[in-house]
Amino acid sequence: MTRKYELKRRAERQSETRRRIVDATVGLHTTVGPARTTISAIAVRAGVQRHTVYAHFPDERTLFEACSTHWRERYPLPDSGSWNGIADPARRLRAALQDVYEWYETVEDDLAVFSRDAEVHELTAELGDRRKRAIGSLRAELADGWPRRKAVQAAIGHALEFETWRSLARRQGLTRKQAVDAMLSFVASV
Repeated sequence: MTRKYELKRRAERQSETRRRIVDATVGLHTTVGPARTTISAIAVRAGVQRHTVYAHFPDERTLFEACSTHWRERYPLPDSGSWNGIADPARRLRAALQDVYEWYETVEDDLAVFSRDAEVHELTAELGDRRKRAIGSLRAELADGWPRRKAVQAAIGHALEFETWRSLARRQGLTRKQAVDAMLSFVASV
């Protein structure tokens, strides 16, 4: 009985160590950025040795995948189920943009760091492309019911972009409602 208990405790300690490493890495990725995060800094922040980080995550990809999964669980993309049942395309798009823009407000600082580092760090760019594809996959759903499908899809795709929201909300000073209204007008005009 003792042996089974010891194995369970060891597995629990390993899981806790892995969690601390992932938390430390996510914390660094969302502040200094993935491109500037070192294994040494992760180890210090997690309270472990460098070799412990490597024992749990033998390469950068494994560590990034774990961190990306952790981040997505903490900040899931808006659920399209809440607006997919809306028959009117303009109302459906309004609901989607409100949810996506609210999500952008929540994760803005993180996405800004990730976008910056995607310019110089290949793995960050790859993971960012996954997120962009997930947002982009909403485009086709949201274009249903609109005329001139190709132009509308392009306009909706533009409206869903993080940088579009950031320009409207941060650089131009629009409220979320004003940004959504502006993008609805834009989509309706194409």
